[in-house]
Amino acid sequence: MTTVAEAEKLVLSQIRDYGIQLLPFEQALGYVLAEDLKADRDLPPFNRVTMDGIALKYSAIKNGIDTFRIKATQAAGDEPVNIEQEDECIEIMTGAVLPASVDTVVRYEDVKIDQRQATLLSAEIKQGQNLHLKGVDKKQGDLVAKGGVVVSPVIISLAASIGKTHLLVKKMPRVMIISSGDELVDGDQTPSPYQIRKSNSYTVKAVLKKHNIDADILHIPDDPAITKEKIQHCLKNYDVLLLSGGISMGKFDYIPQALEDLGVEKLFHKVAQRPGKPFWFGRYGDEGALVFAFPGNPVATFMCLHRYFLTWLNTTLSLPSKKVTYAALGRDFTFKPELQYYLQVTLQSNEQAQLIAMPVEGNGSGDFANLAGTEAFLELPLERSEFKKGEVFICWDYTD
Repeated sequence: MTTVAEAEKLVLSQIRDYGIQLLPFEQALGYVLAEDLKADRDLPPFNRVTMDGIALKYSAIKNGIDTFRIKATQAAGDEPVNIEQEDECIEIMTGAVLPASVDTVVRYEDVKIDQRQATLLSAEIKQGQNLHLKGVDKKQGDLVAKGGVVVSPVIISLAASIGKTHLLVKKMPRVMIISSGDELVDGDQTPSPYQIRKSNSYTVKAVLKKHNIDADILHIPDDPAITKEKIQHCLKNYDVLLLSGGISMGKFDYIPQALEDLGVEKLFHKVAQRPGKPFWFGRYGDEGALVFAFPGNPVATFMCLHRYFLTWLNTTLSLPSKKVTYAALGRDFTFKPELQYYLQVTLQSNEQAQLIAMPVEGNGSGDFANLAGTEAFLELPLERSEFKKGEVFICWDYTD
């Protein structure tokens, strides 16, 4: 049986490049930036006022002047107004351009204005205060964001500030989510006493949506000919197939045979883990579609999706496969089978800034309702069966 480490290595050996696309910057959130962003002018582009108040020449204060005649009022976006006399000032607003004839801004709280005259109330005034100087953040041509990072709200703000209204981003793979089985009915139908409503496909689709993948959904009945026909179409029209169910040893599990008949190379089947032991992974040709065939139990599908597919996706996009998080076990726990166990946990931090993972035991990999009250899987090594409170293990947070 394949170990988790071996399975991950095989999955990550199948990295693909799906190219790039140009998107309006406001639609690029969550995509991976495929170009460097550079300042089209100095940032800030002028000496910018950071407080509402008056702008004056500091030498006037040094010469004992404490009352100034207000020559004009200048708002943000206005053409700058210069003073001509040392005892003059400009009433000025936050965001305005600092006129060349002045060099210091005194906030309203530190002056008294009466009859178009401003009198200083504070002696604690420093030359150049309350200013954001031109080019202090970035010079024209400087790098403001390096390619290869996820487009965040901050990146969108930077793009807007440099006039980059369209961004080159990495394309996401085309994904088809496939469920199978006559026991599944649509969510708006009333199942018979022997059926259940579909849920895995919608769970997977929702997770992928968070990663800017708008996947399609297909359901295949328990029919070997239809199974082969539908999968063949998907292999030719999608980059990734994510299957849920139909890959075990049951008489109506036609998917493994269909994949074999269609020339999909099996890279592994069955992983020494729980949940998700029957996980099947393969490829259609050297650079063709990849097939992630997860067990049909909801918790198994959910875990395998996060542990393997999202790890593969991030690596494909040249992102860290996962920001590794570690958490300390909140209480003793025992798991006997010689399998790597993914324990459902809630997360909390203590006074020592330590992340604590508290086990939440459910009723097996079919207990999808239990997922609603948990936040992560704690990865427990297969070499052991006894796990002690306070021991630290890798944590796969699925609330991201």
